[in-house]
Amino acid sequence: MPSASRPTTWLVTGSSRGIGFEIVRQLVDSPNNLVVAACRSPEKATALHGLKATAKGTLHLVQLDVSDFDSIRAAAKPLEAILGDIGLDYLINNAAIAILDTAFTLDPEDLLRSVRTNVAGPALVAQICLPFLNKSERKVILNVSSTGGSIATAETVGAKLASYGMSKAALNMLTVKQKAERPDIITITLCPGWVKTDMGGKEAQLEPEESVSGILKVITSATQEDSGKYLRYNGEVIPW
Repeated sequence: MPSASRPTTWLVTGSSRGIGFEIVRQLVDSPNNLVVAACRSPEKATALHGLKATAKGTLHLVQLDVSDFDSIRAAAKPLEAILGDIGLDYLINNAAIAILDTAFTLDPEDLLRSVRTNVAGPALVAQICLPFLNKSERKVILNVSSTGGSIATAETVGAKLASYGMSKAALNMLTVKQKAERPDIITITLCPGWVKTDMGGKEAQLEPEESVSGILKVITSATQEDSGKYLRYNGEVIPW
């Protein structure tokens, strides 16, 4: 665990709205946290700038578009300036896209865009963050997935969100492969629930505060025995 002489460090992608923003909001409420909020357009992230002005913890904004591999690689330089001396305790790969399609109506380009944003991007983010994770004693990667990526329960979801479901199933496999390669890193794939955000819609069941409170409880209490698991925001195990 991080020592009392240094902050607990976090990197959150897709942080300008929705679940990502709520994660950052809850984290910066503690002066013990140093948070890097990564998003596509920091200059337009009004809510994040407002949060930075009142944050009790330290908040840094970094430009990072998970659909743009050059943008991810370029983020290594500002991250080095922020995290280079202390390392990274928690990486939260949260940014994602969801397209309303089905298996027989999907546009192949949309499927590739989903895989690029929801799988390849998080994989590359983890790669550029690995030197910083290596400096931490904690070393946690959370890949924000969805129950939609569960093959075991796919029939209950039905035909909708085909590209999204396929990409999240691939993200789940990425988590398992990360664990296999680096068993010293706690890697978890997690469904935040159906949350009232721009992506989740107004009919969703959960408020962002409840979902994120659960997410943070799960990952801060996670041990090596939890690495590679597929969980809900409340800690329940999701069938693969």
